Amino acid sequence: MQIGIMVLVALSVWSRRVAAQVASTSTRATNQPKNYSTAAYARVFHQNRNHIAFSRHLRVHRKRLIEPLSSRNMTTTATEEEYDFDYLVIGGGSGGISSARRAASYGAKVAVIESGKLGGTCVNVGCVPKKVMWNAASIAESLHDMEHFGFSGYDSDAIHFDWSYIKRHRDAYVARLNEIYDRNMKNSGVKPILGSAAFVNSDTVEVTSTVDGSIQQLRAKHILIATGGYPVFPEGDGIAEHAISSDGFFELDELPHKAVVVGAGYIAVEIAGILQALGTDTCLAVRKEHALRSFDDLLSQTLDEEMQRQGMHIYRETQGVTKIDYDDSTGLKTVHFRNGDIINEVDTVLIATGRAPNVETLNLPLAGVGQVPKGYVVVDEYSQTTAPGVYALGDVCGKVELTPMAIAAGRRLADRLFGPSDWKDSKVSYDLVPTVVFSHPPIGTIGVTEEEAVEKYGIASIRVYQSKFTNMYYGTWMVAADDKPKTAMKLVCAGEEERVVGLHVIGMGADEMLQGYGVALKMGCTKADLDATVAIHPTASEELVTMFPWGLSSQISGAKTPPLNGAGPPEPSIPSSDS
Repeated sequence: MQIGIMVLVALSVWSRRVAAQVASTSTRATNQPKNYSTAAYARVFHQNRNHIAFSRHLRVHRKRLIEPLSSRNMTTTATEEEYDFDYLVIGGGSGGISSARRAASYGAKVAVIESGKLGGTCVNVGCVPKKVMWNAASIAESLHDMEHFGFSGYDSDAIHFDWSYIKRHRDAYVARLNEIYDRNMKNSGVKPILGSAAFVNSDTVEVTSTVDGSIQQLRAKHILIATGGYPVFPEGDGIAEHAISSDGFFELDELPHKAVVVGAGYIAVEIAGILQALGTDTCLAVRKEHALRSFDDLLSQTLDEEMQRQGMHIYRETQGVTKIDYDDSTGLKTVHFRNGDIINEVDTVLIATGRAPNVETLNLPLAGVGQVPKGYVVVDEYSQTTAPGVYALGDVCGKVELTPMAIAAGRRLADRLFGPSDWKDSKVSYDLVPTVVFSHPPIGTIGVTEEEAVEKYGIASIRVYQSKFTNMYYGTWMVAADDKPKTAMKLVCAGEEERVVGLHVIGMGADEMLQGYGVALKMGCTKADLDATVAIHPTASEELVTMFPWGLSSQISGAKTPPLNGAGPPEPSIPSSDS
């Protein structure tokens, strides 16, 4: 017995090293560089097949002999042997799959239930296809700009945009990602179950197969709800019948001639910006004065100015759409708003006024899972619902509805449930989450707005630095200065140390520059820390480390090793050769 355990321990260490290598390969496949083909990754997975199979076989014996000797959550009892799975994930989106794969890496028996395409909203009708269309729109803007750099031919017949081409290739790209998600799950030892789920009680779900209609009940020690959300339509005659949602945008077979986008959130401004840049006569209808009202005023006001400069028609104070009429003879629509505004001869109406959690069919009350009035699942800081053993994360909770947030929450939950004791209290922070809006121009934001800072810290305790300028890209343009697109930035600082509690950027490159500043804010940087960082010239992002007045803030750092006053870089802790 002792010898057998020692052999299994040694093999377990070897297996986990192989698993880590395979997991790393799987991650690279998910974030596949453009220089690598899907086929190349398939060959790598094929080469590791024997290692994966052995690893799965080893987990069975490790659970039988080794795990009872440890203090981990996976301790096997007679009762637990009645479970079909250690971890059952309802929803095959980014958050659910990430949590499932992490749990499987610890040796848990895991399955994911999904009735649609793998990858959830982000991969299929969200971030990924949206970014493809945003890229296409950005190319259109560059072509429009080319005359300012000495290129000619924009007005010739040589330049033509083929909507069907980009749709075909975009959809093929998404399909490849669906396959990669499926392959990565299987290579991680996660069982995919095609079907829809509904709770029977807090540890049992009933699954109806989407393949053959068969029904089975599955028990699990831990169940995760990660079913995401879906777009909703306001009430009104003809609205549901004659409008599309953001999901429907990706089903359009041709570029609309005239479109109305109803909504004031980031989805509305992103799609409106794409359509406008690609040549659609675009109208944006907002309920109040302008879009992105929850964002810092500098961002929402600058975006409003830029959308108008681009030729977009903005209908304000509409109080919402009331009905949509359809003309059978022309196929065109008339959109009516509560304030009396009417938009005629529209071929596409897109509603982006809100989303709801996708939980209606789950029978949550049978499991004892609490919900708020709008349907979102109630969870604590550890993703625990009101029902023991049932968890929820992502859009079903309505907290921070972003794909990377759901991925992080899913992995930390799996760490807590199935990882070593060091992770027993692991959780994610929903504070200081960097966010990008792929509008035209793009927006990057993290932390509190100026208004929120005043409310939280008091006006006497904050200091705001901001700048608005013309990006060097437009420097050579022979047009009036006011007609050139603007970049705007703001730092919101609080306390005597002027800790940066909010950072907001709109303009070319904002989407790519924010990630690094997000790290700085998470580490507690101050205005002095930014000033102590030498600028990269000429770039737009250098404005954030040279914001006027430069170098005159209190010389207080938020860093463990302050970079102020010419200090050297922090050094890593290296064990001595004697230790």
